[in-house]
Amino acid sequence: MGIALALLLCARPAPAGTAAPKPAAPWKLVVPASPQDGEAARDLRLSPREALVVGRRLWRNEAGGTIRGLTDWNPGEDFASLGIGHFIWYPLGMEGPFVESFPPMLAYLQARGVAVPDWLEGGVPCPWDSREEFYSQIQSPKMRALRSLLRRTVGLQAEFAAARLERAVPAMLASLPPPRRAAVLAQFRRLARTRGGAYPLVDYVNFKGEGISPAERYQGQGWGLLQVLEGMRGSAPGRAALAEFSRSAAAVLRRRARLSPRPYFERRWLAVWLRRVRSYRAPPYPSSRRRTIASVTRPPPGSASRSSGKGVISQNTTPSGSPADPSNARR
Repeated sequence: MGIALALLLCARPAPAGTAAPKPAAPWKLVVPASPQDGEAARDLRLSPREALVVGRRLWRNEAGGTIRGLTDWNPGEDFASLGIGHFIWYPLGMEGPFVESFPPMLAYLQARGVAVPDWLEGGVPCPWDSREEFYSQIQSPKMRALRSLLRRTVGLQAEFAAARLERAVPAMLASLPPPRRAAVLAQFRRLARTRGGAYPLVDYVNFKGEGISPAERYQGQGWGLLQVLEGMRGSAPGRAALAEFSRSAAAVLRRRARLSPRPYFERRWLAVWLRRVRSYRAPPYPSSRRRTIASVTRPPPGSASRSSGKGVISQNTTPSGSPADPSNARR
């Protein structure tokens, strides 16, 4: 058989008009046991606790783990960066080389039964036309309502970021000539079957994208997840896989900074980017018996807001963490 990837999203949308998200089973990613066999598959999951750790890492990496960091607009950019993933939102008439992700994230929240303010419905463009206007309104009723929405839906935003990985894999494979697909899929599976491998995969695709958009190239070279996987050559699972993914990501990011038409702008963030991908070297989970890949769920009702040493947070709390990557929305 040709290469196949079966993906199953188990969560069902809540009924229309439901104010609160409906609890859902974690979604699972089914990866073929071999590039030639689409029948034999292995089901890889994250437990709810592991999934919350991944979501917390995203919030810390992208938004500094703060409520204020959920609404941001970086200097020198033409778009707002919102939520735990600093999802991109362009103003009306503005186009850029980076994929706009905030409107799809909002649509995902609505599909899961989350009520959003009226002014956010319908895939509207960002209502603030510039960074200056954005920050002049940072304490406005609209901005407060936006932060409130984003604070309440941390789990679902993490789920959206993980779902992006689900969509990314077949798209990445389809973008390659057949001889290169098997190697990329093998490296993806190598990470997927490693404890802690979900964190670098989900974080990097949210951080720098899939690597398949022709617009996301400098001098013909991309910087997404596809390019990182193509740069890997090993076969050992476990920490060796995590370490090689981290090294490959660092090499891809250094190349991006070197080839950028605005090298000063990008090189000033390179040290931050490299620090971020160094965090991929070790599993983010204190302990786990389950091998993992992307599934993000919300904390169970009545769970504690934090579990000391375990990274478990509720949707209504702010995780402590290191300063946010100020260039986090760059794809």
